[in-house]
Amino acid sequence: MIQLPLGIGLRDSATFENFHSADNREAMLALSEGREQFIYLWGPRGSGKTHLVQALCQQQADGGSPVAYLPLQEPGLVPEMLQGMESMSLVVIDDIDAVTGQAPWETALFHLYNLMRDAGARLVVTANAAPAALPIALPDLASRLAWGLTLQLSANDDAAKLAILQARAHARGFELPTEVGQFLLKRCERDMESLIQLLEQLDLASLREQRKLTIPFVKTIL
Repeated sequence: MIQLPLGIGLRDSATFENFHSADNREAMLALSEGREQFIYLWGPRGSGKTHLVQALCQQQADGGSPVAYLPLQEPGLVPEMLQGMESMSLVVIDDIDAVTGQAPWETALFHLYNLMRDAGARLVVTANAAPAALPIALPDLASRLAWGLTLQLSANDDAAKLAILQARAHARGFELPTEVGQFLLKRCERDMESLIQLLEQLDLASLREQRKLTIPFVKTIL
């Protein structure tokens, strides 16, 4: 079971098997092996934080563990949603930096840490900066964020982004020529989330038009 806020879903494509960032392999292994009760995962946008924590949620739910996933960038979420979360085997708080400085959220997160510790449950938190760099007003929460293991993800360079896109294309049953991938990196938004969404659109367009991905064809789609 995965408990999600209304209207929020996990990407079926988010698995450990299709996480293709060699530079961040240690972080992936630390998450997938599940030896740490508390993990703080941080890195720039597009480094793969959400992919990894959603893969962790899928893995644990497939194993029969109750899981809760809260992406705090989504609008409409309230601190009261954290009440009772300690009953889960795993709770993932994605993008905690979206609510730092907000007293109700900071208090609720502080209590969640304590309750998860007492329950022996796992808590994984993601952010775009290291714990000490977040603008946290509640000192006790700042100390809790330093519990456990802190993992930093590095941003992917162009070669890594191209490799990820080509691996994703292969998994979907088509090939992304190197020159087309390089064209996308030069002409489109460069964060991985946007690139993967674009790849899915190109795949659908290719199937619809029964055409291979070439630069002229991609230009007509863009």
